[in-house]
Amino acid sequence: MSRRRGRRYDDTSGSFDSKKILASIIAIIVVVMMIYSLKILLVDNRKPKDVSSLTTYQVAYENEKWGVIDNKGNIVIKPEYDEMIMIPDKNKDLFICSYDIDYGNESYKTKVINEKGNEIFKEYENIEPLENTDGMTVWYESNVLKYRKDGKLGLINFDGKKILEAEYDNIYAMPGIEKSIIIEKDGKKGLVGTVAGEIIIPVEYAEISSLTDTYENGYIVKNSENKSGVIGADKTKILDSKYDEIRNVYSNNYYVVSQDGKMQVIDNQEKVILDRGFDSIEEIAVDNFIIIENNKYGVISKDGEEIIEAEYENLKFAFSDCYIAQKNGKYGIIDSEENAKIDFKYDAISYIKSADFFECEREDYKTDILDRNLNTVLKNVIISDLNIENGYLRVRENSDYKYYNFKFEEKTNKDMLTTNTLFLIKENGKFGYENKNGERVVDCIYDDAKEQNEFGYCAVKKDGFWGSLKSDGTIAYKPSVNLEDYLYIDFIGEWHRYNDLSLNIYTK
Repeated sequence: MSRRRGRRYDDTSGSFDSKKILASIIAIIVVVMMIYSLKILLVDNRKPKDVSSLTTYQVAYENEKWGVIDNKGNIVIKPEYDEMIMIPDKNKDLFICSYDIDYGNESYKTKVINEKGNEIFKEYENIEPLENTDGMTVWYESNVLKYRKDGKLGLINFDGKKILEAEYDNIYAMPGIEKSIIIEKDGKKGLVGTVAGEIIIPVEYAEISSLTDTYENGYIVKNSENKSGVIGADKTKILDSKYDEIRNVYSNNYYVVSQDGKMQVIDNQEKVILDRGFDSIEEIAVDNFIIIENNKYGVISKDGEEIIEAEYENLKFAFSDCYIAQKNGKYGIIDSEENAKIDFKYDAISYIKSADFFECEREDYKTDILDRNLNTVLKNVIISDLNIENGYLRVRENSDYKYYNFKFEEKTNKDMLTTNTLFLIKENGKFGYENKNGERVVDCIYDDAKEQNEFGYCAVKKDGFWGSLKSDGTIAYKPSVNLEDYLYIDFIGEWHRYNDLSLNIYTK
């Protein structure tokens, strides 16, 4: 599961508000989670129909009680629970409810119910999802739940099939790493995969952590003697547990280790590749290494030859002969001969590998976009949506929104939002909608409006109040709710997003 399917920067279709833009940037966590929801194919351009033909589920909150609604705004579980209901998979009617909560003793019970309100998996106690986060995105591990029996923990899948016996003292997701579940027993740790409960690392280590930000590159294990090694996701022992430290730096079968107080680069045969010319190694760039020496960043080769002098405040490898560098507090782009390909004038520069371009942030909170050849293809824009999955970039230029593919060809919202039935238009400062054929479906009568969301609804504002339209342009909820202070505005029927971006819930 990719956690970066889309990236939302701001969601303002009408008037510009810089505070909302900045807050939306910070709140990528919630928006990315929403992008995980299914987008469903449309079948008729002449007469728009409901976008979502499959049922998905969202947490609902009303009158200080919790329930569940579906993607058409229908109440599935009546809001009557005191604690938020957990939905491990938005596409499956599997809802975990907490009850008999004793905050003093920190005890509680859970039950699992389906969309009919029937309790399922009754043979297991205190079922819970395995929550995970990388600091930006929060998610539940797919197709795995933990349960308790006789004071011990085990695992079942979303069909209620037991995949791990209840014999462990603790079970939790490895922070930020998918498909990697830590199991603890008698003070020791192991690791299990989430598909079939297969034990990848036996329960015999003091600590287990990820080598990189993806499980495919393996895990660092530390034994009871405080020595570290590496075990692959395929159970292969890659490095023996004999090192004082193994850093979270890996590429091209090179590993950064410390032994007897000395940092080294070794290969997967444990042959020493590099052991001099640096205080620390921060990144491996093919056969070169980004190092720190005297608190400055530089680059050396695997032969110890200086490639880039250690004189920068920060240095990151982008690709080929291209590095993002920081000097005097500003960022630019240099090559291995230290030629400034892009001057040191930006507050931040990121290379978006999956889209193959540079995002360069200016001090006025605007952004310049550079292509792989370092040509400025978009200048002085505000990025509204970076959607990796569908291959487009939505930006605000002056007072208008524009769409671009990753070749930076300007496109229309109809080109990019291929599952939509309605498309936002603007006329004389007012907003309306037309269909894919360019036929006017909703007259331009609204003061502000949003593009159709993945549930098929459009948020619209009139006379200071927000409401929603159905996917055929008719009114789902008459504009009547004041959302002036809301940072993100979205509707499912008459339900709108709650004004706490750390919670992906809908309320009235």
